[in-house]
Order: sequence, then C-alpha cells, then structure tokens
Amino acid sequence: MLELNPNAPVEPQDDLIKDSTEATFLADVIEASQTVPIIVDFWAPWCGPCRQLTPAIEAAVTDARGKVKLVKVNVDENQGIAAQLRIQSIPTVYAFWQGQPVDGFQGALAGSELKAFVDRVVEAAGGETGGGLSEALESAEAMLAEGAAADAAQVFSAVLAEDPNNAAAYSGLARTHMALGQIDQAAQILLTVPEEIADAGEIDAVRAQIELARQAADAGPVAELRAAVDASPDDHQARYDLAQALYAAGDADAAVDQLLEIFRRDRDLNDGAAKTQLFTIFEALKPNDPVVLNGRRKLSSMIFV
Repeated sequence: MLELNPNAPVEPQDDLIKDSTEATFLADVIEASQTVPIIVDFWAPWCGPCRQLTPAIEAAVTDARGKVKLVKVNVDENQGIAAQLRIQSIPTVYAFWQGQPVDGFQGALAGSELKAFVDRVVEAAGGETGGGLSEALESAEAMLAEGAAADAAQVFSAVLAEDPNNAAAYSGLARTHMALGQIDQAAQILLTVPEEIADAGEIDAVRAQIELARQAADAGPVAELRAAVDASPDDHQARYDLAQALYAAGDADAAVDQLLEIFRRDRDLNDGAAKTQLFTIFEALKPNDPVVLNGRRKLSSMIFV
C-alpha cells in the first residue's frame, strides 16, 4: 500500500479542491484515488445544510496538507452519478481510496467531526494524521471493541476535557454505557451534548442505537415469531416483531429484509412504521455498511416503482 508522506509540501488549493462532472468523475475520483484518498461532496445550490458543510469540509481538507483531496459534485447537474451511487439525500459525503468507497456520512457535521472523518480517511489509506485527539479516540474505540468499556470511558472523557465539542467522544462515551447495559445512562449523556453538535451524525447514530436497544429488551423469541410469520405471512405485526427480535439477536440484515417485506405488502401500515424502523436501523449503522447500502437501494426501488 502506498505510504503517504505527512511532511509533503502543501499542494495548491486549486489542486486539492475541484468540481467534477459525469464526464470527469472517473478521472477525478476513481483514477485519482489510486494514489491519494478522494473525498466527494454531493451537494446542490438549493440545499441549506450543503452551504454549511461545504466550506467546513474544504477547510478540513486544506488543513490536511495534501493527504486527501476534495471533489464536489452538483447532483442537479450530474444526476447520473447521483443515481449510480444511490445518493438519497444531500449533503452526502463519500471517501474513496483506490477506487472503492471506504467511509462516508450524510448531513452537516461539526468541525471536530470533520477533522476526525478526514483523519479516518487518511489512516484508511495508510497515512498518518499526526496524533493527538484522533489517536486517543482510536485507542478508546479499540478498548471498547475489546470489551474494556470502563477504560474506554476514561479516554473518551479525557478527550472531552480537551475538546468539549467532540461529537465522536460523546458518541463513544454513550456507547461505553450501552456496552455495560446502562441504556438510561447512555441516554443521559446525550442530553448533555452541546447544541452545536446535537444533530451530528455520530450523535444521531447513538440515539438510534439507544432506541433499538430499548426495543430489544421487549423483543420476543426469534423462533416463535418466525413460526408465526410462516403460519400467517399477512400478520404484519408478527413480522414487525420478528424484525425487532432479529435485530436484537444481531442479525440486522435479516431484520431489514423483514421490514422491507412489510413495506412491500403495506407501506402505510401503522403510519409507515416499517419505513420508520428501517431508517432507525440505517441511522444506527455506519453509512457505508452493506446492510445500509443494500437496504436503501431496495427501499428506493419500492418507493419509485
């Protein structure tokens, strides 16, 4: 894998940031990402959050000093690209490395979140971000993944002491409580999130995870619910309960399939409960998770038939 030089000279902004079209997207993104990570900002002139995000992400890319580049795509003028990549809402941001998407998010993010995103992209490409809070967050996430939730909580708290507007640290701290089975405490942490980052993607994701965790506490046995659905395929409540139970059991893909089936059979059932639950699951997972990408594609194909 190509090693990026963190001490490389700063490239001119004209080279770091550019607009792309359907005619140049292959060269600007797919081919260019063979040697340097490319962040793609999908936007439109009428999109208010886009006007907030674009200058911030331009600044974050410039601060990275050539370790990443930014390509901006106006979806109104390049609908073919948007359709091919299944862009459902804007702003949407994808990061490409060696021709493949490696990370992404939807909506406007706070400055600290954008820096963390850029750092993740650089690291995914084998580069170095220069340490600091990003390394601490990475260490805490590793602790959490290994089951050392209490240790991870200490590191997330230390990051917040240095950067009180760090959405990734708030998200991590809440998730440490979830890992310990302390759902109410996780929800309480989100109540303390500063207003400036209250709508950040990472915070929204944890809110969705908390909602799904609370549902899991009441989920029924998968085998019994599956038998009920097999016996009566039109029993949408049983199928909805099965979807909740499957997600609680760790099978998000199967849960999404059951909810899509409800939507296919009766999209207006209970004020669109299946669609709402699908979006909750999509929010809880990472934007580039295959479950999310496949689920959104299937849902869109049903909506726009």
